[in-house]
Amino acid sequence: VQLQASGGGLVQAGGSLRLSCAASARIFSSYGMGWFRQAPGKEREFVASINWTGGTTTYAESVKGRFTISRDSAKNTVYLQMNSLKPEDTAAYYCAASTFGLAVTTARQYHYWGQGTKVTVSS
Repeated sequence: VQLQASGGGLVQAGGSLRLSCAASARIFSSYGMGWFRQAPGKEREFVASINWTGGTTTYAESVKGRFTISRDSAKNTVYLQMNSLKPEDTAAYYCAASTFGLAVTTARQYHYWGQGTKVTVSS
């Protein structure tokens, strides 16, 4: 199982970025997918998740209304569109896959993890 995250970078506050996570075809169709982030010196925290059909999404309160998670089955890819970025969004962002197939929110419910992609938001 492979998850490959990309799309991070440096952006000014108020700007936008779109993260992508390409997954192995054999897992993508039935797994729930999520994004987590970890800032320097802080614990990893939940950002957003989407169930296997794409019909259910869940967001952390801190990103609600600014971030959108989606998935494209044809491309075996999950996206995280991040708008109105704030300096406090600066972190390494990780995508993860859950065999539960649901839009779960805790790290222990995810079974596969990609490498992080770094997002830096300057003020």
